[in-house]
Amino acid sequence: MTDKPANNRTFKRFTPLPQERTDNKEMVFGIQSVVETLRAGKEIDKLLVQRDLNLDEVQRLAKELEIPVQRVPVEKLNRVTRKNHQGVIAFVSAINYATVHNVLSDAYEKGQNPLLLLLDRITDVRNFGGIARTAECAGVQGIVVPMRGGAQINADAMKTSSGALNYLPVCRERSLTETLRYLQDSGVKVVVCTEKAQKQIYDVDLTGPTAIVMGSEEDGISTELMRYADEMVKIPMIGKIESLNVSVATGVVLYEVVRQRLLA
Repeated sequence: MTDKPANNRTFKRFTPLPQERTDNKEMVFGIQSVVETLRAGKEIDKLLVQRDLNLDEVQRLAKELEIPVQRVPVEKLNRVTRKNHQGVIAFVSAINYATVHNVLSDAYEKGQNPLLLLLDRITDVRNFGGIARTAECAGVQGIVVPMRGGAQINADAMKTSSGALNYLPVCRERSLTETLRYLQDSGVKVVVCTEKAQKQIYDVDLTGPTAIVMGSEEDGISTELMRYADEMVKIPMIGKIESLNVSVATGVVLYEVVRQRLLA
């Protein structure tokens, strides 16, 4: 004799809806909460706003504060959070941004030899974190990134930087071309790293005030930025692979600056 099951009911396994990974430690949602966060002057990386809603106060404050706004379908917001977002989510930055003017002025006032790093459309968070770690070790006084089109500085970036972003100022600028023009007017040499260059990085004097420009792994540095180059340089490649990871390439360039300055 065998025991029979108490009943013949079957149960379906519950599968939760997929939730989008945000990698951010702090996220604010709901119209009033986001408005108050904006009014409080918190550093916001970006806003997600439901495409078919007109959130006048949120959008007005975002425009005044020059915060990037992405218009997205409600499904995108629902993947980020299942709570009552009311059509808007703000991602609070893990850092406080600086300005190029303040970073450069501070370096000159302290009698330091300015070394800045400008990143053109570096979007990979871990690459950005690795670059920040190397930059801090190499004595870079500040990293400059565009207002739009750069990596989000979130928990992953902080972790990959091994804490370097706690010490290294990051400047988020509306126009990188205007920034380069300002740096040149302030006595800083703009050195653009590109495989299109004729000179090698070792053939250029990097002992004076310098801004190094590194570009996207997808298509390098934009043509618009190249026009502002005082020097265009490349890293010599001997093997069959034609390019280095941008984080590695940045390390090579920055430590050539360190080498030259130590010998100067």
